[in-house]
Order: sequence, then C-alpha cells, then structure tokens
Amino acid sequence: MSLQIKLRVRLTVLSFLLAVLFFQGTAVAQQDIAQLRQTAQTFQRQGDYANAMLILNRALQQDAKNIDILTDIAYVQYLQRDYKSALSTIKPLVEREDAQVRTFQVAGNVYRAIEEVRDCEKTYRNGLKKFPNSGALHSELGEILWAKKEPEDAISAWESGIRLDPSYSGNYFHAAKFYFAQADKVWSLVYGEIFVNLESYSNRTTEIKMLLVESYKKFFTQSDVFRQYDARKKTPFEEAYLETLNRQAPLAGQGITTASLVMIRTRFILDWFEQYASRFPCRIFEQQQYLVREGMYEAYNQWLFGAVSNMVAYQQWTQTHPEAHNQFNQYQRNRVFRVPAGQYYGIGK
Repeated sequence: MSLQIKLRVRLTVLSFLLAVLFFQGTAVAQQDIAQLRQTAQTFQRQGDYANAMLILNRALQQDAKNIDILTDIAYVQYLQRDYKSALSTIKPLVEREDAQVRTFQVAGNVYRAIEEVRDCEKTYRNGLKKFPNSGALHSELGEILWAKKEPEDAISAWESGIRLDPSYSGNYFHAAKFYFAQADKVWSLVYGEIFVNLESYSNRTTEIKMLLVESYKKFFTQSDVFRQYDARKKTPFEEAYLETLNRQAPLAGQGITTASLVMIRTRFILDWFEQYASRFPCRIFEQQQYLVREGMYEAYNQWLFGAVSNMVAYQQWTQTHPEAHNQFNQYQRNRVFRVPAGQYYGIGK
C-alpha cells in the first residue's frame, strides 16, 4: 500500500473518530441540560424559584440559545412576578423559528399578568398560525376572549380545540362550564364527563363532577326536554342523545341521587349501543359500556357522583363494597383515557 493511500486511510479513520467524539459530547451535553432542567423544575414545583433560576442559568452556560431553557427562565420569572424580566426574556422567543407551543403559552401568561389583553390575544393567534391543532393554545385563546366578554368567540375557540386536539382536557373544562349556563344540558353532560376522564385528579375535576350532578338535575326538571331551547337546530348526535336520555325520565321520578344515576346511565348506555353506537362512535360511551361489562360501572358512578353528592353515603358505600371500590381504583389509576380523532359531534365548525 502506497504512503499516500495509507495517509488517506488514517485521515478517514481520524475524521470518523473525531465525529464520534463530537456526537458523544453533544449527547452528553444534551443529557446534562435535560437533567438540569428537571432539577430546576423540581425546585420550581417546591416554590424555590431562586434555586430554580440558579440551575437554569447553569444550563444556559452550556447552550446560550436553547429555547427550552430560555422559556423555563421566562416562566420562573413570571412565577416570581418579575413580569418585566419575563417579558424581556420571552418576547424575542416567540419570533424565533424554533418557537414551540409552550413558548406562546408562557408569553400569553405574561401578557395576561400585565393586562395587555390585545398582545395576549395576538400571541395566541400567532401561535395558532404555527400550531393550528394545539388544544392548549385554543383553550387559552378562549379564556382571553371570555375575559373580553366575547362568549361566542370563546366557545368557538374551545370547540375548535376539542375538534382538533380531542385528548387535551382544557377545552372540555371550559366548554362544559359554558354549556352548563345554557338551557340545553347535552354538552355540559358529554364534555363534562370526558373532562373528568381525561383529568381525573385535579381541583378542576371536583368542580366538573358537581356540575355533572347539577346538569342531570336540570335536564330532568325540564318540562319538555325536546322543546326548542334556542333557535339553533340540533345536530343529529344531540337529537339521538336527547331521545335516549329522555327515555330514562321515569327512573328520575324519585330524585337524582348516585343510586338513581347508576340506573339511568346504565339504561342509557344499553339503549345507546342498541340504536346509535354504530352511527356515532363515542369514546366516553365505549368506556362506560366496558365498565358495565366488567362489573365496575356502579363503582365508576360512585367515584363520579358519590363524594360530591353525599360524602357520608359515599363513604358508607366504599366500606360496604371494598372489593368493587378497590378494583375500580386500581383500574382508574392505571388506565390512560384518550379520545380518538374523528369523533367530533359538536356545534363548532
């Protein structure tokens, strides 16, 4: 082998080794940054913002332009109520090509905190131009529109979020509350139950469980559930839902309690799957059918309505049905509830 060829081979090997070392170094640096961000987030959750900022600044020394670190810093500044610094940090980030959904969320939070409503709305709308399917941005845009006293635009944003990002819980939360204030309770019931299955253990969960109980009470106290609540024509799904739930009205004659809701809702699910399930596939109804089939439906309804309706009665039920209670709790804490695309039957466009 000639000397020239040997040199070429050695150079090729050397280049390869240098490349390997470079990528290994980059991977280690990225791993260190991820660990530092995780540590900072732990401090942040504990309310120790000074230490969170210290750790984030260390991470920034490794990668001064890292948008995740900079967004974290802006968010901690926001939590510290240092809105001037937070705005100075986040404002240039939303203009970057690598801006993420969270970048726009943090910017929106800062603008809301300083009551710059127009800039806040503009930020969310710019974010949606880049991420049109983001449930989070639709949810927060709806919130700012609601604050501006533009309810129709707000519910339109939340409905769009449900349609485009059906497993994001926030839009169901706001939409359920919006429809609870309307005469027709179809969507407060449907969206409310989807929400508590997506977000099962938060302060908002308890609020929506209470709303569900009240929605059933209001539904069955209507003199005629088919009367024209408003000028809007019902969707086929709404008509099917109303027709099926109205059949259960005799079971509500003794009042709306957890026990009566178990009967009403069991009959509803059986009737729905006999007549409408193939026409309107619906994940929340499929979930209920599964729980009926597996003997966990009573426990599910106790979890859903019991504690918010009558805590004493709920505690008595858990004591007299420990196996059913434990079986459902284990299932509930280990399952992942998601709503598939293509099951949108709402009134949004």
